[in-house]
Amino acid sequence: MKKYSVEEAKELIALARKAIEDFYIDKDTEAEISDEIKEKYKEKRGVFVSIYVDGELQGCIGFAYAVFPLWKAVIKAAVGAAFEDPRFPPLLKEDYRKSRIELTILTEPEPIEIEEPEDYLKKIKIGKHGLMVKDAFGSGLLLPQVAVDEGWNVEEFLNYTCMKAGLDADCWRNKRRNVYWFEAQVFSEEDGKVVEKRLEVK
Repeated sequence: MKKYSVEEAKELIALARKAIEDFYIDKDTEAEISDEIKEKYKEKRGVFVSIYVDGELQGCIGFAYAVFPLWKAVIKAAVGAAFEDPRFPPLLKEDYRKSRIELTILTEPEPIEIEEPEDYLKKIKIGKHGLMVKDAFGSGLLLPQVAVDEGWNVEEFLNYTCMKAGLDADCWRNKRRNVYWFEAQVFSEEDGKVVEKRLEVK
């Protein structure tokens, strides 16, 4: 899958900001996207947009799978993170002005092949993999940077992903349970510029 540059991420984060700003004035961002941008970011990719205010998460919404062209996925995820994340109230304009946006572009989630559940502990690498657990009634996904930021080990990462899906923390120990992994590029606004985050285990 394509790797995106910091310059491309800068354009995509600017697109996310435009989508949020347009939402405040009831303007349709998608209707104004140029053919050039549509062509440049036509690849379908999973993507998440996270919004932070004063260092605290204020919204994170996205798509695990490549269902939309990247330009459209970014717009939808940005509006979702700002106004539709049920964990947080809609983003106020004054908070938006001091917000920081983080963009995570995913590879396609794939089931982790194991012989025994303990194999997960050997295969999953903190800082490299994000995880998703699926259930008949829903799913839970945690991005790679979450495990790094929280200082989790692999077992804790698995436990919290299960709980995110509304399941028991040790659901991954059931061999019939499907645990998926993916990798990601993470771009963030830092000190007025966009940088690619290197996910290092602390």
